Amino acid sequence: MNKPVLFHRIASVLTLIHAILHTVGGVFGKPNAGPETIAVEAMKVNQFLLMGNMRSFWDFYRGMGLAVSIFLTFEAVVFWLLSSLAKSDAYRLRPILVTFALAYCAMAVNSQAYFFPAPVVVELLIAACMVAAMVTTGHRAARADQA
Repeated sequence: MNKPVLFHRIASVLTLIHAILHTVGGVFGKPNAGPETIAVEAMKVNQFLLMGNMRSFWDFYRGMGLAVSIFLTFEAVVFWLLSSLAKSDAYRLRPILVTFALAYCAMAVNSQAYFFPAPVVVELLIAACMVAAMVTTGHRAARADQA
């Protein structure tokens, strides 16, 4: 297995783990007794009419958490599919990899500001895999693409 393929697959597995842990701990995790439970209950109880629907902040919190889990899962699938493309055309994937690397760096900054260190570490590892996949394509692939 060549190195770009390996890094794509590592990123895929890390992203799937990130999705699973986000879903289990973040979306469906139980709040601790005390202030956390009181905050969650306040989010659930206070409902308001928005665009013809009754919603609460808990609805938005849960829905957005699930949306993140869905996107992380599909990104894991995309990274695995990119690994197949990297077998024959790794150099041409560079713009996609730069985009994902920058996005995961931005997610890491966001996670550091609003969450905690665990997702920061995983997001930076995923970004590093994207960069490593780019770096390991080599110059030979670049010359073949230009021909």
